[in-house]
Amino acid sequence: MRGTWRWFGPQDTISLEQIKQTGATGIVTALHHLYHGEPWPVEEVLKCKAEIEAHDLVWSVVESIPVHNSIKLRSGPYKQYIECWKESLRAIGKAGIGIVCYNFMPAVDWTRTDLMWRLPSGGYALRFDVLDFAAYDLFILKRDGAEADHSDDRIVSARKRFDHMMPDRRNRLEQSIIAGLPAAEAAYDRKTLAHALSEYKTVTAADLRAHLITFLAEVVPVAEENGIRLAIHPDDPPWPLFGLPRIVSTADDAEAILNAYNTTANGLTFCVGSYGARADNDLLSMAEKFASRIYFAHLRQVKREDDGSFYEAEHLEGSSDIIGVIRALLREEQRRYRKDGNSHEIPMRPDHGHLLLPDSNQNESPGYSLIGRFKGLAELRGVIRGLEYTEQHAQETPLAKGVSGQLN
Repeated sequence: MRGTWRWFGPQDTISLEQIKQTGATGIVTALHHLYHGEPWPVEEVLKCKAEIEAHDLVWSVVESIPVHNSIKLRSGPYKQYIECWKESLRAIGKAGIGIVCYNFMPAVDWTRTDLMWRLPSGGYALRFDVLDFAAYDLFILKRDGAEADHSDDRIVSARKRFDHMMPDRRNRLEQSIIAGLPAAEAAYDRKTLAHALSEYKTVTAADLRAHLITFLAEVVPVAEENGIRLAIHPDDPPWPLFGLPRIVSTADDAEAILNAYNTTANGLTFCVGSYGARADNDLLSMAEKFASRIYFAHLRQVKREDDGSFYEAEHLEGSSDIIGVIRALLREEQRRYRKDGNSHEIPMRPDHGHLLLPDSNQNESPGYSLIGRFKGLAELRGVIRGLEYTEQHAQETPLAKGVSGQLN
């Protein structure tokens, strides 16, 4: 596997020179200055690629070309935005970048209720608290129909939680949920969020799934023509929020997407943290079942709590068998190498790192710290090297050179 790092372009507080020092060999990025639906000119893609390569790094994955909400709604100028998406794919293909990670979450992207949750061991993590979210939905946003989406017991508990919140805590909660995170398509205030949600009022899960499939019918052929593999990212959290349907949350969802267009150009980003936030997702089974169509991995962990809340755990801790997932992906790399000797590496990256040590004093973006992700990457590299060593000494045929080839 190739160790990669998400970089937000020249405006990122973490430089390519620093990333090089972490041991990552690949970069995951996008043209963040062209992030509102316009097509990406090939010249801009090549400029970004040249900057990355000047630091002896590789642009491994585009994450992501945002899918405009009009495409998800299939309303307004959605055809224009689909054409722009296709033009961006063509530019990426001309630059020789072979993987595009994207998501189809309606209105809001990945969502947390606390961006600075104090860990018992020190440092800070991202957290999703179901009572805080319900308190916001019901008593701050006051979304129409919100009561129908929360159980009676949860409404009572959320009311108590809300009543005990001081005004500054309520403001921080709102900012955590809707102010926008790195690479989000939009940042909202309360009024604009309410408007965005209202646009989906009549959209069902079946509708949204149909819109995704019709979108894929347009873009998958273009991806195939340009040597690109699309890798859809799961919903985060993997369940409906604000009454919005979410359709990339379970193994059944992933299978339906892959079966809709059964071609190598249509694949998955396997995010252990996103899928792992649901206790009913068997991640090891999913990794083994979908291995041949997994093109990118986010190797992060969450710790689930009994009420459905979770927080970002250490990369090797948490509620999922991440080592088993890594083993399954390494074996898939071996299978690919035996098949054709090419394109066997699966890029992976650490994600949602804790704020540790000086990070918390240096205005690092929530989830995208330097030291927290550096620690995660080092741990993941160690696991991968250890699994490769074990396999090499247990079998006649060694694993295809993946991370070990990058780390020597």
